[in-house]
Amino acid sequence: MMTTQLRPPIFLIGNYRSGTTMTQKLIGLHPDIVTWYEPKTVWLYADPARRHDEFGEIDATERVARYIRSRFLEYQSRNGGRQIMENTPANVLRVPFVHQIFPEAIFLYITRNPFSYISSMELKWQRAKSFKGLLRLLKITPVTQIHYYAKDLAKQVITKRVLGRKYTSIYGPRYNGIDRDLKEQEKLTVIARQWARGNRKAREDLARLGSGRVFSFRYEDLMQDPEPVLRGIYEHCGLDCDDRILRAAKEMIDPGRQQKWLRLDPNELAAIIPEVRDEMEFYRYEIPSVLVEHGSRPTRTALAFQHGHPDIPSSR
Repeated sequence: MMTTQLRPPIFLIGNYRSGTTMTQKLIGLHPDIVTWYEPKTVWLYADPARRHDEFGEIDATERVARYIRSRFLEYQSRNGGRQIMENTPANVLRVPFVHQIFPEAIFLYITRNPFSYISSMELKWQRAKSFKGLLRLLKITPVTQIHYYAKDLAKQVITKRVLGRKYTSIYGPRYNGIDRDLKEQEKLTVIARQWARGNRKAREDLARLGSGRVFSFRYEDLMQDPEPVLRGIYEHCGLDCDDRILRAAKEMIDPGRQQKWLRLDPNELAAIIPEVRDEMEFYRYEIPSVLVEHGSRPTRTALAFQHGHPDIPSSR
């Protein structure tokens, strides 16, 4: 079915390795939804040469907005006119840019325990980009902009597969200043800053959209008790969440993957607590006792996190 009217996109804002892919699949269970997995170069169209992922309203020029909206309408039309549910983790650093282009959009926000995030990210930093991922990236990249990505992609491949280094040259959200930090800081410190800075910027920018515009939730809550969280997500998006969807969702969810961070050295984790402590308190995450035993001061007594609309406080 062809259409000239773009339906309000649903944007899942959430950091890398924070359950965004799983959440996208759960929302994609609805027959009226088509998911779009990380069209990264579409979002970078405004300035593909930029060395960080932070884009603001000023970057959403008429030309840029027209191009990005046209790509979304094209994708919607190719998929039977279904409503697009999109997930690009780097968008934690550019909510104002996304909102300026799509003021009618529906926003969801997910966060994950920083220690689970850091563990998962540390493993991803060790892997070179796959050939499949490379093809997916190039497929949606304008021909006139491919050269902007070729250098970085070649650098990643050389770093891992030719030089045999433990970590690839870059992975995850590129906050402003990450290139300097990669030269001066330990890798776990950089990863901790990716979590804290990405989450803080997303949280504060989403809070400015106004009451009721965003449904926020924690990955852990979705995994442990999926039904109320999933019903809240669907209701916020204006979608029906029937028993068939709930049954399929529960079959997809594996709640037993939350302790993999224990593989990391507790002394190294304790050393990066200052990077994440303040942001942890906003999301009601506690410092695990095993890290407190290694000298970290516990966070304030954690309150039960309530998923929903009022739970993205701004520190400003």
